[in-house]
Amino acid sequence: MQLFDDCDLFDEGTRRYVDFHLPGTELRLWEQFFTKAESDRYFKILKDTTPWQQRTRKMYDRILPDPRLTAYYGGTKGLEWTADLLAIKAKVEAGCGIEFDRVLLNYYRDGNDSVSWHSDTLPADGRHHPIGSVTFGETRLFKVRPRNHVGVALLDIPLTHGSFLLMGETMQDLYEHHIPKTSRKIGARINLTFRISEPGKPVYYVS
Repeated sequence: MQLFDDCDLFDEGTRRYVDFHLPGTELRLWEQFFTKAESDRYFKILKDTTPWQQRTRKMYDRILPDPRLTAYYGGTKGLEWTADLLAIKAKVEAGCGIEFDRVLLNYYRDGNDSVSWHSDTLPADGRHHPIGSVTFGETRLFKVRPRNHVGVALLDIPLTHGSFLLMGETMQDLYEHHIPKTSRKIGARINLTFRISEPGKPVYYVS
């Protein structure tokens, strides 16, 4: 059975807004930020038309494939924006009041695909900026913990079909995040992380 035929099984969550009030930073979630029709459409388009690549990285003196597929648009080195990505970007920017200049797409094909504990690396201008994270497809657990591992309880946040999560500019300095593997038989998830990377470009708010 084709995954898109099963898209009615994607969990949209409950339409709500949550501010997690993390010490020292901002972490906010909008569930059903995109309608089901929008989310279903974007999931299929991105799955079928994105030039996905499996990159490699060095870990423990070995070169290993990333346990997910990726694609990178915008900035100075990314692919050219598509009309659909620009439409998603415009809705995200209108919702949070922040303009982004690039996006990293991650394709988690099933429960075996994951990302380990990490904080995102510094962008080209040498300082962290807010990151907007959009999910289409299967719900995956987004875990958050403080980098010093003390003082704040571990957060488990289910990111559902059509949800939008905003991480504040100090989030990467103070916290790590993680998408764990799962043994459950689940479908695919596409995640878009909108970022700011141009050297000298300020973070500014849309009036």
